[in-house]
Amino acid sequence: MTSMRILLVEDDPVLRIGLCDNLEAEGYEVQTCQDGARAARFLAESSFDLVVLDLMLPKKSGLDVLRELRARDTMTPVLLLTAKADEADKVLGLELGADDYVTKPFGLRELLARVRACLRRGSRAERAEVAEHKARFCIGATLVDLEAYEFVRDGERTSLSPKEAGILELLWQSKERVVPRQRFLEELWGHRFVGNRSIDTHVLNLRKKLEADPANPEHLLTAHGVGYRLVGARDVGAERES
Repeated sequence: MTSMRILLVEDDPVLRIGLCDNLEAEGYEVQTCQDGARAARFLAESSFDLVVLDLMLPKKSGLDVLRELRARDTMTPVLLLTAKADEADKVLGLELGADDYVTKPFGLRELLARVRACLRRGSRAERAEVAEHKARFCIGATLVDLEAYEFVRDGERTSLSPKEAGILELLWQSKERVVPRQRFLEELWGHRFVGNRSIDTHVLNLRKKLEADPANPEHLLTAHGVGYRLVGARDVGAERES
C-alpha cells in the first residue's frame, strides 16, 4: 500500500523536525520545507495527500501559498498551523479553502488526530468513490454541481472547497430540515476539536458565493442555537447543463 504523502511547511526548525519525525513514525511520507516560496514550488510541481501549512512564513506567507493552491486545486486538504493571536488569519484561511487548523502550542495527539481526519476525508480514492454519488441541484438560478465542486450561474463557474461541498450535501440531503452543528462536526471534521466558528465561517463563505444579499440570506438559513437549513433547492435529476 502506498504511503500518504504530506507536505509539511514550517519555518521553526525544532518544530519542523519534531513533527516530521512523528509523522514518519505514523507511516506517512513527509516532504518538508521552511519557507512559502519553496512550498509554492513544491505544490506546483508535485501532488500531495495533505498540506500542513504554517501561516507565518518567510518569503511568502502561508495565506498566499494557500490562495495560489486553491486557484488551481480545490481538492488537496490543507491543515493550517496558527498562532493563538492570529484569529483574523484563521478565518481568512478557512475562507480561502483551508480544511482545518490547529493553534500553537498544540498537543501531538491533537495534531495527529486532525491529520488522520483530513486524510480520511481527502484521500483521492475516497473522493473518486464518493463523487459518483454526488448530487446536482438548483438553488434559484444557480446550479450546484457537487461532483464538480462548483456553482454554475449565468454561464459563470465558482469553485467550492471540499468542506463547502460537504456542508451543502448534508443540507441538501436533509430536505429543508435543520442540520445541527454537531452533525457537521462529526461527518465533515471527524472529531470534536474544531469549534462552531469554523462551521460558521464556511457557511458565511458559502453565502457570499450563493446569496444575492449574504447579510439577508434567502436560502442558507440559520437556526439560532441549533444549526443551518437549506430552503428553495430543487432536484434536477440526471439533467445535463445545456
